[in-house]
Amino acid sequence: MQITKHKVVKIHYTLTDDDGEVIDSSEGGEPLAYLHGVGGIIPGLEEVLEGKSAGDQFKVSVQPEDAYGDHSEELLHEVERSHFEDIDELELGMQFQVDADDGPMMVTVVEITDDTVTVDGNHELAGIPLNFDVTVGDIRDATQEEIDHGHAHGESGHEH
Repeated sequence: MQITKHKVVKIHYTLTDDDGEVIDSSEGGEPLAYLHGVGGIIPGLEEVLEGKSAGDQFKVSVQPEDAYGDHSEELLHEVERSHFEDIDELELGMQFQVDADDGPMMVTVVEITDDTVTVDGNHELAGIPLNFDVTVGDIRDATQEEIDHGHAHGESGHEH
């Protein structure tokens, strides 16, 4: 069976940056299961997976525009520290969900001063070429429920 739209696909992968540093990997764990063709994984990887079969192995470099986008300075915001007065120990790297014009988004604290806090709404992998080493595992037809929900369900069905 080949990977096409509305197939549930399991892949094992190792993701590295251009320096060869491992960013993420399924090695030693469960494979990533996703519903193909509905935007559940980054577009550049999904495009390369199209037409592949179980057992196929490949390496691909996905550029930022086909992954999490370029790093945007417009997503850096300096806010008054008073907005964080309920946080006992505010630290760099803390993440918060905020309401944006396009709906909820995650921001990361990247700078703290006495008066302000700078938060970054960019995805942590924005602007970074992503290098994948992939092995395709199981491929199956999605259930109608999975198609309706827009994502793969676990072995025992609906889990949300």
